[in-house]
Amino acid sequence: MGLYEKHIVPHIINCACGSKPIRYQRKKVVPMAEGTVLEIGIGTGLNLPYYDPAKVKKVIGLDPSEASWKLAGERAKDLPFPVEFVGLPGEMIPLDDRSVDTVLVTFSLCTIPDPVKALEGMRRVLKPGGKLVFCEHGAAPDADVLKWQNRINPVWRVLFGGCNLNRRIPELVERGGFRIANLQTMYLPSTPRIAGFNYWGVAEG
Repeated sequence: MGLYEKHIVPHIINCACGSKPIRYQRKKVVPMAEGTVLEIGIGTGLNLPYYDPAKVKKVIGLDPSEASWKLAGERAKDLPFPVEFVGLPGEMIPLDDRSVDTVLVTFSLCTIPDPVKALEGMRRVLKPGGKLVFCEHGAAPDADVLKWQNRINPVWRVLFGGCNLNRRIPELVERGGFRIANLQTMYLPSTPRIAGFNYWGVAEG
């Protein structure tokens, strides 16, 4: 990992993913998490203020970036529930099978190199009856917007830590072995359309 990816990208993502429209999306989806929660790509901890303390027993934050952990640690220190940070030493999520009640993934499936394999791992660690709560940007339904997403994506991916503009999120979730129980979509206001089409909802393993 180069200096740009290690020291600059976490701060760029922290700024971009903390914009007002995205904060509003987080406020809608994060409170659906409950019990022992695995948050995929916890990053700098932007979701932490939106958890419902009455419903959450513990949050396990998974992220390969130690620089991001430091920023997240500041947000976690005064929370009324424990937050544990874990890395990703290999391709497998370092948790036991059927060990968490909720998997939360927000604005992270766009960057994971093999999202289907990652989703299969998320399904593995979910308890029976557990749920995947997701909120992601991805491929737009409008042909003109999608055309520009496809054109810009190679450069965008380099500049923004591997982020992809054009992933078809519902298809990926289903290919990972989940059944989508609830799905909503929209273009976020005050956001460039190439990066502004959002998918969010709940899926069951």
